[in-house]
Amino acid sequence: MTRPSLRCPVRIPALLTLALLAACNGGGGGGNLPPAPPGAPSIGGATAGDGSIAVSFSPPASVGSSPIVNHVATCTAPGSTRSQSGVTSPITMSGLTNGVTYTCSVVATNSFGAGPASATVTATPRGVPGAPTIGTAIPGNTSATVSFTPPSANGGSPITGYTVSCAGGGTTRTASGTSSPLTVTGLVNGTSYLCSAQANSAVGAGPASGQVSVTPRAGGQATSTDGVLCTFLVSETNPQLGLNASAIWSCNPTRAVVRNGIPNHPIGNFPNADNPYSIVAQNSVATLSLAPAIAGDGSFVGGASTSGFALNGVKFAFGTRGRCEVAAATVNCNPNGGIGAWAMEAIGSTAFRFGVDDSNGNVDPGTTPGTTGEYRYLGLPNGLIAKLGGGTGIRLVGWAIDGFPIYARYGHSVATDASSAIKELVPGYRLKAAADLGRPPVAQYPLGSFEQDYEFVPGLGDLDRCNGRTGVTPEFPNGIYHYVITAAFPQGPRCIRGTASP
Repeated sequence: MTRPSLRCPVRIPALLTLALLAACNGGGGGGNLPPAPPGAPSIGGATAGDGSIAVSFSPPASVGSSPIVNHVATCTAPGSTRSQSGVTSPITMSGLTNGVTYTCSVVATNSFGAGPASATVTATPRGVPGAPTIGTAIPGNTSATVSFTPPSANGGSPITGYTVSCAGGGTTRTASGTSSPLTVTGLVNGTSYLCSAQANSAVGAGPASGQVSVTPRAGGQATSTDGVLCTFLVSETNPQLGLNASAIWSCNPTRAVVRNGIPNHPIGNFPNADNPYSIVAQNSVATLSLAPAIAGDGSFVGGASTSGFALNGVKFAFGTRGRCEVAAATVNCNPNGGIGAWAMEAIGSTAFRFGVDDSNGNVDPGTTPGTTGEYRYLGLPNGLIAKLGGGTGIRLVGWAIDGFPIYARYGHSVATDASSAIKELVPGYRLKAAADLGRPPVAQYPLGSFEQDYEFVPGLGDLDRCNGRTGVTPEFPNGIYHYVITAAFPQGPRCIRGTASP
């Protein structure tokens, strides 16, 4: 006998059983409405965290044929899909990769299944950088120069700088910059400090590195240079001058050079209209320390004073004797000295001409105007660099008067990592935004004409205020403080970090 189908009455009596009510709503297998999942949730925002995204949403307007029991958020990126369920908004997705942009959506589910997905929203997880790897700490006079290697992970956001902290004696001192090494000042000599480094990004500061111990002292920590180019010899004729270029280096008991200052490479025509002096052979001996030590932040080397000596015996002197004074609105300039306060620049200046040749050399007129002088380098010694092999290698070209080495132009991109790429190093100086008060007029003497037109900005470049840094080099694989000659101001060390006597 065929069972008649159940038909729902127009009016449901008050005592109708729950089973009959369910059948009238289509739940008894013979109803008029099919089972339905929920509608699509309304997507809200996505808040990125460290390896996570919190997805917010509003429940769908239609719950379907039965109550919503769950929501599922899904975030996808190329090659990666992750899902997380939750009852209420927001749902936080973890285990994501920092720096990768994800597209996220939400679906609602009831006993009949999952409904359609919401609209999508994107977010990129970001965290703080990892910890740098600590390197060495070189003590100075009330200071410490701390080196480190950048962290392997930046947390998905570019590293904007580093902070080195040195704690000891109940105080903590810090230094900030964009690259290693950083010099922490204001320390107490004789006090032991523990120093560490942190990387910073727009997200925040990362964890600290390990620690390295250092004890500042007035004499600094000596670094031996014995055994490096201790028997270097130059002896060849300069055909333009008809003179022999001679430089004999030795290391017993100090580093010494017996030199005549004649360059061993092609030079410009001297005398010339802008440098009317003839080259005169010298006969001198210079002695330098074999164990230089950082003594402070740098002692100024003024004017045309000697900063060091090239391997061919030619002196480095990156300033000039030229001075300008402003008196009664009149500017008086003397390229050979004078009483003015404004130091004339030879390299990069359009206002003054010092007859500099292709190796950035000219003839020092000496302390008495009108006398002949000594050939000296005011910038990159291009002729010497070519004689030493040229190229973009890390090239030792001389020694500073404090005994630290002088390199030309290039260094490792990470100062303490010999496996890092070689790059052209950038000085930390820039032109001032405006001329100093009392300066000769800019219309006649553009910014860059005087030494005082430049300012040092810590962390701006790769080098410190003396155009040096602590790092590894081919001759010093364990690292050493060294100066660098650059194409831009200050060209070379115009201040000296170590003591100037051996």
